[in-house]
Amino acid sequence: MGALLGVAQGSQQKPKFIILNYRGGDSAEVDVVLIGKGITFDAGGISMKPSEGMGEMKGDMAGGAAVMAAIGAIAQLKPKINVTAIIPATENLPSGNALKPGDILTAMNGKTIEIISTDAEGRLTLADALGYAKKLGAKSIVDVATLTGACRVALGDVYSGAFGNNQELVDKVIAAGGEAGELIWQMPIHEQYKEQNKSDVADIKNVGGKYGGAITAAQFLVEFVGDTPWVHLDIAGTSMSEKEKAYLVKGATGVPVRTLVNFVLSLAK
Repeated sequence: MGALLGVAQGSQQKPKFIILNYRGGDSAEVDVVLIGKGITFDAGGISMKPSEGMGEMKGDMAGGAAVMAAIGAIAQLKPKINVTAIIPATENLPSGNALKPGDILTAMNGKTIEIISTDAEGRLTLADALGYAKKLGAKSIVDVATLTGACRVALGDVYSGAFGNNQELVDKVIAAGGEAGELIWQMPIHEQYKEQNKSDVADIKNVGGKYGGAITAAQFLVEFVGDTPWVHLDIAGTSMSEKEKAYLVKGATGVPVRTLVNFVLSLAK
C-alpha cells in the first residue's frame, strides 16, 4: 500500500487500516464495501495549507467517521446483507520524512502515481482502500471523503457531490439520501477529464490542475475501481455546518451516515 504509506511517512503516528465487517447475508460474498477517508489531521504535508482555519482539518476524517457510524447502525438494524467498512487512517504532516512533490508512489494495484501536491492526499489513501476492496471481491463500493475544496466551491454546504461508474447504483445512493433528508447532486465524470491527470513519468498524477478539481479527483479514483460498480461521495462542503440548521447542531453534521444506512437497507430488500 505505497500510496497510503507515502502519505503516512510524514507523521510520527503510525497509520491504521481499519476494517469492520457486518455479516448478515447467507453467502460469504461482500455485498457492499463502504470506504471512508480518515485523515485525522491534514496540514497539507510539504505543500502546506495556510494557517488560517487549519484547526478545522481535524475534521478531515469525516468520511471515515461516517462509514464507522453507519456500519454501527447497520449492525443494530440487522439487515440480511454483508457489509464491510474500510477506513485508511493517517495524519498528513510536513517533516523531514514527508512525501515531496515530484515523488512517485506505487499503489496496491501496481499503478504508479506522480505527486504534484502533497495536499491531494485523501485520494492516495483511498486508492489503496479501493484496491483492497477489489481484492475482497466487493459487489459494489461506496466511498465517502472530504476530498476537494472544488466540490465545496461548486455545491456549497447544501449538497454533497456524487460521482459513479454505474448509473443504477448512483440513483440508489441519491434516492437513499433523499429519503434521509441528505441532499446529493450527481456530478459529471466524463472520459475527457482523464487527460488532466496524465503524467509524463508515471501512470497517473495526483492533481489534474486548477479546473474541474472535484471531477479530476473522482477520475483519479476511477483508476483503482476497475469495473466494480462504484459511487464516490465528496462531502467537503456538507461535513460541517457553520450554524445550527433544523436538527443539525453547529459543527460536524454526520453526513452521509443516514444515506449509507438507508442505502444498505434498500439493497438488503
